[in-house]
Amino acid sequence: MKLIVALAFLAVALAAPQGDKKPIEIISSNSEMNADGSYSFAFESEDGTKVEESGSQKQVGPKPEDIGTVSRGSYSYTSPDGVVITVNWTADENGFQATGDHLPTPPPMPEHVVKMLADLKAAGLL
Repeated sequence: MKLIVALAFLAVALAAPQGDKKPIEIISSNSEMNADGSYSFAFESEDGTKVEESGSQKQVGPKPEDIGTVSRGSYSYTSPDGVVITVNWTADENGFQATGDHLPTPPPMPEHVVKMLADLKAAGLL
């Protein structure tokens, strides 16, 4: 029984935070919320992480009550190997769309598919 108690204390001691990890400070922060539903915020931390976002209300459907928030923004941070990663994004009636140099992209469309789509569009079928 004493062994189990001793092992439990050892496990707790090993799970405790190691070293003096200093919290990452926020060096700038801005936030704005307006009566019309639009907003914006941005912050930057001392490790170089940056976040920006803005949004507004928009009619996203055919009826006047089909109101939704559309937003756009970006964030960037430094990866463990020292590369700055940046993502720009939009969220609207078309969904969430992100772009960034590090994100995978689809292979180019084969020429025969491009031609077929052009032919269908010319025939009024697209």
